[in-house]
Amino acid sequence: MATTRLMPLHAGKGRNTGSAIRSVIGYVSNPGKTRNGELVTGFACDPRTADGEFLLAKREYLLRTGRARGKDDVIAYHLRQSFFPGEVTPEQANQIGRELASRFTHGQHAFLVATHTDKRHTHNHIIIHAVNLDCDRKFRNFWGSTKAIQRLSDTLCVEHGLSIVEHPQGRGRPYNQWLGDQAQPSQRDELRSAIDRALLQTPADFAALLALLRKDGWEVKPGKHCSLRRPGQARFKRLDSLGDGYTEDALRAALAGTKTHCPQGKTKGRSDAPFHLLVDIQAKLREGKGVAYERWAKKFNLKQAAQTLNYLSEKGITAYDDLKARIEEATARYHALSSQVREQERRLKEIAALRTHILNYLKTRETYIAYRKAGYARKFLAEHEQEILLHKAAKQAFDALGVTKLPTLKSLQAEYVAVLTEKRAAYAQLRPARDDMRQLLMAKANVEQILGYKDTQKRTKQLPVAEKRLE
Repeated sequence: MATTRLMPLHAGKGRNTGSAIRSVIGYVSNPGKTRNGELVTGFACDPRTADGEFLLAKREYLLRTGRARGKDDVIAYHLRQSFFPGEVTPEQANQIGRELASRFTHGQHAFLVATHTDKRHTHNHIIIHAVNLDCDRKFRNFWGSTKAIQRLSDTLCVEHGLSIVEHPQGRGRPYNQWLGDQAQPSQRDELRSAIDRALLQTPADFAALLALLRKDGWEVKPGKHCSLRRPGQARFKRLDSLGDGYTEDALRAALAGTKTHCPQGKTKGRSDAPFHLLVDIQAKLREGKGVAYERWAKKFNLKQAAQTLNYLSEKGITAYDDLKARIEEATARYHALSSQVREQERRLKEIAALRTHILNYLKTRETYIAYRKAGYARKFLAEHEQEILLHKAAKQAFDALGVTKLPTLKSLQAEYVAVLTEKRAAYAQLRPARDDMRQLLMAKANVEQILGYKDTQKRTKQLPVAEKRLE
């Protein structure tokens, strides 16, 4: 496989076209990264003089067409292609990069392919000149070009017997998800995980959260934008750079119980399941998929079937009826926790509203007594209308809640803290319960497809080895 990303190259502020081209080509052709330049190849250009050739083609284009743009002019396109560690040789990676660039440009643009081996994963840097070989047209990036390149790269990888990223989800995430345990977390990932761990300890407020992070070894720099770093790290990372759920306001709201904290990578639509649903190969073939897709899908199904059976074995599930029972149990647990969390959130809102009404009642009590002694005079009402209305609203709220004796503010605060603690504990169990339910349902769907079961059939057989029914 390879993950891909296409980036337009502009001159930028403080640079001209020549310096911009030399800079990017100099970086990708670094001898220390490309085995002393052995892994740098070109099409319609010499890697040693590619920067000069690109400049000449650019000038020829301007002379022929007269079409000149400003600082937003695209000089070239930088395409990155990354492979799974140990799956491909540098020479093979370079060849795949050449094929990718050639197919994408239809052989109409000069390009340079540099294969880097300085990282754990072999990756290509492909520089595609924006001007075509005839110097009369330029390549214009189009909507969905990244997806088109990804599909083309996947096709090439399938043809070469390599793996591909399955179910990519968003910029910057598929490759790390695909690497699995081999992926190296970034500084921001480490900070998010540290914050998630600290929140599980239910700190009382934001200051207590920062204290837990300091105890965990993080250096905190307070101020307008709170930021943290590990000892030895060069830069602080601001909380507002970690994502929507990790800003200072979001964390304060989560600690106050007015907002639910959602760890990054576990949002709706993303699953941490160790396997995926099997591909219906015959249906895909009827849709027009080719032989290469069929070959990949068979390998994919074998892998997912093995992972599904391993999952069931780890759970101690050996019969279909056992699987159904576990699903019913997991579903019931998830819904029970959901109901519990909703009820606790309702009670927290109720306590907060009751506290507000009690404060308003106590503040306006003397004024309302005076209003009653004045015989509910209109003049007195006009002078103290706001206070009287607040008092009446508080009494109406007490009647609606069935409150006959006002609780003390201290007892309400104690109940609020107790309910909030229970809610956080239940919510910590809610996500694992949901994931467990989803994985069991996915396993059930895979088993049914493997064994060819229908919903109306009675399933009492033991779960056999599934490889025979994968096609």
